[in-house]
Amino acid sequence: MARARDESSPLFAGNAAGTLRLIVYLALAMVLMVLDHRNGWLWRLRDTASAVVEPVYRLAGLPAVGVRTMSVAFADRQRLTEQNQRLREDLLLANAKLNRMAAVAEQNQRLKELLDTQHSLDLNVQLARVIGVDLGAYRYQLTLNMGARDGVRPGQPVIDAHGVMGQVKEVLPTTSVVMLITDPAHAIPVVVERTGLRTVAYGSRDGDELALPTIPLAADVRVGDKLLTSGLGGRFPPGFPVGDVRSVAPAPTGMFLVALAKPAADIDRSEDVLLLHDQAEPDGPPAPVKPMGPPSQLAPGGSVGAPAAAGKVKP
Repeated sequence: MARARDESSPLFAGNAAGTLRLIVYLALAMVLMVLDHRNGWLWRLRDTASAVVEPVYRLAGLPAVGVRTMSVAFADRQRLTEQNQRLREDLLLANAKLNRMAAVAEQNQRLKELLDTQHSLDLNVQLARVIGVDLGAYRYQLTLNMGARDGVRPGQPVIDAHGVMGQVKEVLPTTSVVMLITDPAHAIPVVVERTGLRTVAYGSRDGDELALPTIPLAADVRVGDKLLTSGLGGRFPPGFPVGDVRSVAPAPTGMFLVALAKPAADIDRSEDVLLLHDQAEPDGPPAPVKPMGPPSQLAPGGSVGAPAAAGKVKP
């Protein structure tokens, strides 16, 4: 079926006016094409139109740009948060390792000091580790990781690299309890290194110092004097540091001088200690002395006896 002519279209009308109008439009188009080719008017028009329409395009694209920007920012924030968390964990781990290394280095230094003490004094000792601390109101004790199975005995002296710490009070199969010299129930015979004065140092209720309550008024005891074990009683060997005098004052009764001393041992910080064993003593009589005399070649008749023994006797 043929399409019916659209009577309402003025451009393709079948009359002469429509044909003339078409010719005029074609001529105008050709003129505009030639002018645009020579002068670039339409290009300028398109550029101006693009400049005018571009803000509209940008405004229309703002929601999409905003959504994309927010998604990127959220992803970056999440990634930065995770990275920050990992860095903080790595920092904490590095600090923990550093602190552990510092603690190990300090422990090695203390062990070295203990070994140096053992070697310098040629002592028969046993190394033990502190596994428990009991600092009560009137009791100051340590628990060691060695007991009867390791040869520990009650009354055995305990020292560290700096001085006397106490003595073994109780022995269990695998552990032992040490009474510190600062315990109120503990007493240790001491001697003032500078003057040779002998006295007894007792523990105090504070647990951080020693008390010397029976010093004669005429005794020469000064602040800074060093206290050493005197060896009396046979429990502690002589010559080990016990403490340093911090104060000297008359007793309330006025009959003695009372001195307070700071322990030489690191009672609050020592983690490794030495258990002193009885020093071995020689059994039986002393070895006979090797006879001394001149060499055999210088003895009288030595030069004659040697050739005779060789069979070179004159006829």
